Amino acid sequence: MHSNRGLSRRNCLDTMSCSWGTELWDQFDNLEKHTQWGIEFLERYTKFVKERSEIEQSYAKQIRNLSKKYQLKKNSKEEEEFKYTTSRAFLMTLNELNDYSGQHEVIAENLSTQIIAELSRYTQELKAERKSHFHDGRRAQQHIENSWKQLESSKRRFERDCKEADRAQHYFDKMDADINVTKADVEKAKQQAQMRHQVAEDSKNEYLTYLQKFNKDQHEHYYTLIPHIFQRIQEMEERRVGRVRESMRVYTEVERKVLPIVSKCLDGMTKAAESIEPKMDSKQVVESYKSGFEPPGDVEFEDYSVSMKRAVSESSFLNARGESRRRSRSKLWPLLKRNKLMSLLASPRQPPPPPPTSPSPDGLPNGPQSPQQPKEPLSQRLNDFMGTKHKMHCLRSLKRGLSLKLGTGQEDYSHLPPEQRRKKLQAKLNDINKDIQKEMDQRDALTKMKDVYIKNPHLGDPDSIDPRLEEITQSLEKLQLEAQKFEGWLTEVERKLLEKGSESQRRQSSHFDSQGNTPLTNNYGQSRESPDGSYTEDPSTESTMQIKSRSTEFDEEFDEEEPLPTIGTCKALYPFEGQNEGTISMAEGEMLYVIEEDKGDGWTRVRRNEDEEGYVPTSYIKLFLDTNAKGAMTYI
Repeated sequence: MHSNRGLSRRNCLDTMSCSWGTELWDQFDNLEKHTQWGIEFLERYTKFVKERSEIEQSYAKQIRNLSKKYQLKKNSKEEEEFKYTTSRAFLMTLNELNDYSGQHEVIAENLSTQIIAELSRYTQELKAERKSHFHDGRRAQQHIENSWKQLESSKRRFERDCKEADRAQHYFDKMDADINVTKADVEKAKQQAQMRHQVAEDSKNEYLTYLQKFNKDQHEHYYTLIPHIFQRIQEMEERRVGRVRESMRVYTEVERKVLPIVSKCLDGMTKAAESIEPKMDSKQVVESYKSGFEPPGDVEFEDYSVSMKRAVSESSFLNARGESRRRSRSKLWPLLKRNKLMSLLASPRQPPPPPPTSPSPDGLPNGPQSPQQPKEPLSQRLNDFMGTKHKMHCLRSLKRGLSLKLGTGQEDYSHLPPEQRRKKLQAKLNDINKDIQKEMDQRDALTKMKDVYIKNPHLGDPDSIDPRLEEITQSLEKLQLEAQKFEGWLTEVERKLLEKGSESQRRQSSHFDSQGNTPLTNNYGQSRESPDGSYTEDPSTESTMQIKSRSTEFDEEFDEEEPLPTIGTCKALYPFEGQNEGTISMAEGEMLYVIEEDKGDGWTRVRRNEDEEGYVPTSYIKLFLDTNAKGAMTYI
């Protein structure tokens, strides 16, 4: 028997076909521990796959949110950016990334349905099956143990009865040999010995019976019951291992199935990157920001080496100054920073401070306070300056500049450069044509429906469509008028651009000399962009630019106004610190030019030089009004 076990063990090692019932007949407890470890391993692997699925789900959610965060938002500034190839490539990348996140969601879903759910259900079944098998094993073990106990009990009883029979026989032999014992006692001892021998014989028979029974049970236990139970446990364990193998295979297949789509997503990202065209983006920048204006001409040399004489007449000085400023501004105004209109219009309206009691500045620790001027409506300030046709033109320029700053452009886009205006008009015209086509399609559809209703009155009332047709007709008329209006503006802009291009070529050819093709000084003013962003499309001569320019900001137009003539001089009796808007500071004893007398409000308008003028308290100065001396002094 044992040789058979050794032979089967060698076959097991050679053929990898082992039977737990034969090889592990005495390892019930170890098999119980091993199968428990197998279930724990299955649960741990299930938990691993579950956490991996959660990571995939979280990763997919974060990737999708990231893609959504950087997606193009409707009616936003980013719409203008997506006309560049880089922005379009980025949008394509975001779309591919969104699809990429979807594949990770597929991985998470397949792991959950194909592995986690299946293993969780199988683990519960495995636990129940294992419990049943080991219950049968324990019951068989309990049966053989009970049989062994019975055998041991009968054996001990047989041993005891044999000893008692030997003692009874020994006592009988002793009584029988003693001549002093009566025959009755001998007979009694004989009967007792015979009875003990009979009990011993019965115990022997019982012991033999239990021994045979135990041997039979033991053979059945180790060669039938236990091998059968262990075989079922082995099959259960092999199924568990096979299920783990299948789960691991599915684990890899789940991810392998999405690899083609993930690869397509990555190919899409690569294609998006390859679609970026630097030259096209550069061209788009030109298309977006080209104004259509010509560059400014050369700046003429202005000779300041000859100082101005005090006896020069004010009219000649002002004419020269005005001409010089107009030439400089026509060439360099994009680089200059001007004071705003409000600072020029501001003038004190409160009564001036009273003069100090002491003529010395020490009499006032801080000097007299400049007036706090109340803010007046813009219209009231403008009324003082809008006395000429040229100043009314300044107001129109101011209105255009304010409309640009407030973001309210003209309907005809006249505030834009010519090239940008043409593009805006063309885009607007295209939108109107699309709306017209849409309305015409609706009209045709309603007309067909009305014809159907006329032919089949039971389908509907034909008159019920007339109000809607009338509404569409009115809408079409309105859209067609809009289209005609924008077509007219577009034609005008294209004509001006064509004329300007021809003029530019003509100028360029006439301004190159015959030796080195060097451009001569260009004294022609060009159509320009004003500092506030407004533009002009009028002819570019200097005189026309000064009078007809629609694009210059109000403060520049106001600066071009000729300054007020001097009507005398004044001497500062006290120091005054002009801290508020519209006033000018002066030191005690300083000589200033008077350009506007006190109009009853206590303020006199004076000028220090061509860039500094303002109001001072009349009580702080001493006036020397002399109309004959007007312009006799140069600016200090």
